[in-house]
Amino acid sequence: MAGPLEGFRIVDLTAYITGPLATMILADQGAEVIKVEPIGLGDVWRHVGTARGGMSAMFALCNRSKRSIALNLKDPRGRELLERLVGSADVMVQNFRPGVVERLGIDEARMREVKPDLIYVSITAFGYEGPYARRPAFDPIVQALSGTASVQADAETGEPRMVQQALCDKVAANSTAQAITAALLARERGAGGQHLRAAMLDAAIAFLWLDGMANYSILEDDVPVHPPASAAIRTFATSDGHIAMAPITDAQAHGMFRALGREELIEDPRFAHVEARSRNLKELFAECGGDLQRLTTEDAVGRLAAEQVPCAPVVPLDELHEHPQVVANDTLTETQHPQMGRLRQPRPPVRFTATPPEIRSPAPTLGQHTDEVLAEAGLAELEIEDLRGKGVVA
Repeated sequence: MAGPLEGFRIVDLTAYITGPLATMILADQGAEVIKVEPIGLGDVWRHVGTARGGMSAMFALCNRSKRSIALNLKDPRGRELLERLVGSADVMVQNFRPGVVERLGIDEARMREVKPDLIYVSITAFGYEGPYARRPAFDPIVQALSGTASVQADAETGEPRMVQQALCDKVAANSTAQAITAALLARERGAGGQHLRAAMLDAAIAFLWLDGMANYSILEDDVPVHPPASAAIRTFATSDGHIAMAPITDAQAHGMFRALGREELIEDPRFAHVEARSRNLKELFAECGGDLQRLTTEDAVGRLAAEQVPCAPVVPLDELHEHPQVVANDTLTETQHPQMGRLRQPRPPVRFTATPPEIRSPAPTLGQHTDEVLAEAGLAELEIEDLRGKGVVA
């Protein structure tokens, strides 16, 4: 069954995480994605982290459902081949630092001459103006600048902390994928092509703002300051592990007190309503934390769930694939990768009833589809071999 984006072609010049993950989301949804990589190492992410058969897990998990072609874009003939691909595409995505595409001659103005209604997408770390615009960056740098590390700060010491994953990369990827789909819809409705500019910093701040910046959103002088919502996001130790719980409503808080045998706290004015509890989170945790430590994880979750308190065990990473809810959702799948062997990965997370996304093919080796894609573009076999011999393609 066709995916929702079948029939759209995307030329993907991105590397690392943000761009490749954005285009992979669209590839799973049916778009044809041609990943253009430099000759030699290709996307450097192929070689970062846990790997087997010459391909890293992180690369494989960002680049499935695509085809790979290796081009030398510093050679005019390589750029001509790119233009031929873009001429038959709907979207081109690049994440070079500002100024690079202009030097290469593959900037938005040039590509629009090739394809007037093209959706041209530029992804940067910081944007195109300002003191950081041309600086290199990876996820931790954006976490620091965006406030993400500050909102993660240790409650006692104030020491900033990083989220222990590429949060800003992935947030920007999802924002970009959604924006590309919206731009394609606008084009279908007559808006024509346009240039989308996505900055990891902007995406990270937008992601942070809702619950991390409430005290900095209302700018009047008479607004009381509350602990940020993030102060309530924590784990609680049990006798044999940890749980998370989030009793937001009065009914949920009362249920938590009953589950822990602390019914007297229902009448405590410090915890009488949502606003009072948000002002007294430290005291609330102190009152309930010790009671939880006397229970096993299974017992704590069972008692809280019986009272309709939102809760869950903290699941170790090596047990995640076995959790009954993950199994029931069919969240993960195992596939066979030609180079890596058995590969466990998430399915596309949103289920469509009529046009379901799917993992259509494993992540490609570097240049795996060069001949195939160029033949589709009209090049003869001898012409492709000549270009390969001259270092234009691989």
